Amino acid sequence: MIEDDLELADIITRYLSSFDIEVTNTDSPYTGLSMISTEKKYKLLILDLTLPEIDGLELIPKIRAVSSIPIIITSARDDILDKVMGLERGADDYLPKPYNPRELSARIKAILKRMQPVETTSDESNTVFTLKTDDMQILFQGKALELTMAEFDILKLLIQRKGGVVSREDFIYDSFHIEDDSSLKNIDVMISRIRTKLSKIDDSQTYIKSVRGIGYQLIQ
Repeated sequence: MIEDDLELADIITRYLSSFDIEVTNTDSPYTGLSMISTEKKYKLLILDLTLPEIDGLELIPKIRAVSSIPIIITSARDDILDKVMGLERGADDYLPKPYNPRELSARIKAILKRMQPVETTSDESNTVFTLKTDDMQILFQGKALELTMAEFDILKLLIQRKGGVVSREDFIYDSFHIEDDSSLKNIDVMISRIRTKLSKIDDSQTYIKSVRGIGYQLIQ
């Protein structure tokens, strides 16, 4: 956890420990970045936005450059743009302060469950993609993709349309994790991130095709 309110950090640390969640806290964003870069034991990051040295929104791209660790933003800033920018830059969730620690615990468990490898029978599958809706996971060629919640919603809809074209507006209206006032350009950015993650497993072709003036289509 990167949080400069040490009293709050202590409360959250002690509360989460009762759920067998061990927390290491630092009030320095650059120290936190170094810890994530050099130590692979961390499974999730709780990130405040108003930090010394660098704003949390500026820190997220630096984290994403070295790690795909899930990120939950917790912030007292209530500007909708902060939430949109945080999710677009790679955060997985946004929890406004003040919040109930029980809700934070539930969100942590939900994200970590989604990140776990799944070998059970799938809900929907084809030769390339396997959608696990119960576990909020998508397998690509048998390998679990590390997706943000918004990215999961986008790829899920493409899979469910079974090769049909999905408009940018449909992505926004269908997703619980993309703001209704999010620009259509933001969808393009998230599609680009998904393509990058797919190409790291298989770069032999582009699996998400752009359809001019409409949206995107999944190539099976």
